[in-house]
Amino acid sequence: MTQLNELVTLLNNNYLNHYNTRIVGGFDEPFYQTFVSGQPAQIQFSRDYIRSALHELAHWCVAGAERRKIDDYGYWYAEDGRTQQQQNEFFKVEVKPQAIEWAFSIVLGIKFEASVDNLGIQVKGVDEFNNNLKTQLHSYSTNGFPKRVKEILGLFSQYSGASDFSLSALQAVLQLD
Repeated sequence: MTQLNELVTLLNNNYLNHYNTRIVGGFDEPFYQTFVSGQPAQIQFSRDYIRSALHELAHWCVAGAERRKIDDYGYWYAEDGRTQQQQNEFFKVEVKPQAIEWAFSIVLGIKFEASVDNLGIQVKGVDEFNNNLKTQLHSYSTNGFPKRVKEILGLFSQYSGASDFSLSALQAVLQLD
């Protein structure tokens, strides 16, 4: 819990404040609440789960300026029990944020596991989704991360004492050539 509290404070005081945004835990479900009555936007994550915080932060990084003006970025969400077609759509929209979450996890030394977010139901395409995550993370590491992701990775690198977030470190994790 200490690491989570430190990360929340680090992000809120040294980065998200520049975007009039805060990351806040303790919620039953994650949600992005846009600006309300002059209050900063909130990236709300589940309970005290560090992985939920990193995942929701990754979604914030993917959302463009216009999407960040809309609650939950204007995206659909279907709860557990999705059809395979809905699950396939989920896999498509989750590749970039989960690849970013994975990068955050690497820098912070937190175990990453891909989320299919459809508990209790057998879904097809999980292996392909995992391969797509690896491919996306490799692409980001080769071609560059989006600006906000790169800045947060730098902040996390300083926090964790990692001197560099390099392609070689990613390749070791991904076991790529």
